[in-house]
Amino acid sequence: MAVVERTPVVMADMQLRHVAGVLDIERRSFHTPWSERAFVSELTQNAYAHYIVALRGARVVGYGGMWLVLDEAHVTNIAVHPDERGHGLGERLLSTLEARAAAHGCRRMTLEVRPSNTVAQNLYRKHAFVTRGRRPGYYTDTHEDALIMWKTLTPAGEQHDQRS
Repeated sequence: MAVVERTPVVMADMQLRHVAGVLDIERRSFHTPWSERAFVSELTQNAYAHYIVALRGARVVGYGGMWLVLDEAHVTNIAVHPDERGHGLGERLLSTLEARAAAHGCRRMTLEVRPSNTVAQNLYRKHAFVTRGRRPGYYTDTHEDALIMWKTLTPAGEQHDQRS
């Protein structure tokens, strides 16, 4: 059996040229996907927004975004192409966002997640996020609540396990 070598995945800042690939993943991942206009606005008009893409060659295989406000980072979205799931790419995206937030001086990170999205919750818990609240009816497509999860970030340059 021949071993197929795959091009390594590289993390990069999201650019306008990546939006088409991001939209493909967005549509495959969410019942109510963000629009092209929303992503373009985030990249061109939102000074708080920081977005990354995971690239396999020129192909977008994942993305994540956050808003950096004062000393907090708010994760807006993370998604991985269905063909690339189950290989740790979501973890790499989240770790990259965490490192970038810490490098910008953020001390805490937060996000909302659907109670029904146990795969995402498991990823966040693995990264030391803890559920601290609930937003009733947060998701307008299904009126599902959102769990609010928080994490304390390790300042850039410090090394220690936050789970202890």
